[in-house]
Amino acid sequence: MHSNIHRGRVARFITTLILAAATSAVLAAESPLTLAAALQIAEAANPQLRAAQADLAATEGQLADTRGLLWNNPQLTAEQARRKVPLPGQGDDTLREWGADLSQTLEIAGQHGYRRSAAEQDLAALQESIEETRRRVLAEVEQKFVQVLGLQTRVTTEAELVSLIRDAAGAARKRFAAGEDTKLDSNLAEVELGRADNQLQAAREQLIQARADLAATLQLPAEALPEVRGTLASEVATPYTLDELLAAAADRPRLRTLEYQEQAARSRLGLERAAAYPDVTVGVFTAREGSSDAREQITGVSVSLPLPLFRRNASGIGRAVTDVSKVQIEREVANRDARATVLALWQKRESLRGRVKQLDQVVLQRLNENKRLSVAGYRAGEISLTQLLLATRQVLDTRREVLEAMTDLALVRIELEQAAGWHRQPKGS
Repeated sequence: MHSNIHRGRVARFITTLILAAATSAVLAAESPLTLAAALQIAEAANPQLRAAQADLAATEGQLADTRGLLWNNPQLTAEQARRKVPLPGQGDDTLREWGADLSQTLEIAGQHGYRRSAAEQDLAALQESIEETRRRVLAEVEQKFVQVLGLQTRVTTEAELVSLIRDAAGAARKRFAAGEDTKLDSNLAEVELGRADNQLQAAREQLIQARADLAATLQLPAEALPEVRGTLASEVATPYTLDELLAAAADRPRLRTLEYQEQAARSRLGLERAAAYPDVTVGVFTAREGSSDAREQITGVSVSLPLPLFRRNASGIGRAVTDVSKVQIEREVANRDARATVLALWQKRESLRGRVKQLDQVVLQRLNENKRLSVAGYRAGEISLTQLLLATRQVLDTRREVLEAMTDLALVRIELEQAAGWHRQPKGS
């Protein structure tokens, strides 16, 4: 038993070293961070996950104590005395006497089994809690990764459209100088360029904050603002159905944690009820007493039994009953909330999928065609600058809406899978 716990600690230590080495390798690389690499770093460095794993040592130690042969240690008592006995006309006679007592307290109502069962359930609950923490941390990392990826894509898109508006503004200046456009048209082009450039700078500022948040979650150096690599693809098919998610939600680590905690609370209730029965203390003793010419060897057995007349551990039993009731209530609430959360997020995800499909496949394609036709028409003098800028602005706004909807869809998908306890391997490495 002790060797198994030791091997578990060694395995966790080796795993930590391997992940730490992988973290150093990723940090040393100059290429953008992938989702798989970010998740690997989080498992090695995230403080919430490390703190949860640190509790294992205490719980394993508690279990090791309960697996001993007896809960109470034997007690050894030894004494030695020197006694002076006055002898008439002969002075004092010095007698050296000694005694030894070995006693053992025994639990008679099955307390040892209840205590061991509670410790085993505590360890199982902690392991499930660590798994729940790991999944929650990885979902948080993935969400922050998606936010960085979405903002990176937005910055790229905004920069492209700023370049298009800048070209239009340059053309407007030339046409104004040639007398082909009015000052109003030239000013309108400059205003649109300023607005587009301002939105580009705002997106860059948001990207800086999102990268800083991701770096903090991954515990990267303070000066590191990671650039990520990936795609925000709209989801057409999913590897699961709603029924499968609901089934997974009913067996997620959080609910298993509460189940083990309830079993541990019931074991502690049994322990407190058994504590109402007194423990028996059995001992053996030996001693030597008396004068040297009449030395006595004493050997005996002792039994001590408290009488439970005034205190029957009612307070301990009451606290244990309360703990069982609280865990039962928490488990019922968690079951209900898990199902309700999955249903709500599934509906939200389906709505976002429809929005993304409509914006990306219908609206944006037609706007891109309008922009292309507007540029050609403006160069040919068939439309005004105002119409060209309107078409460009519509494309810019719609691309931003598509990107925001795709980002929201990815974030909701991550939240849905985390709420359901669905385990999914990230794409890319």
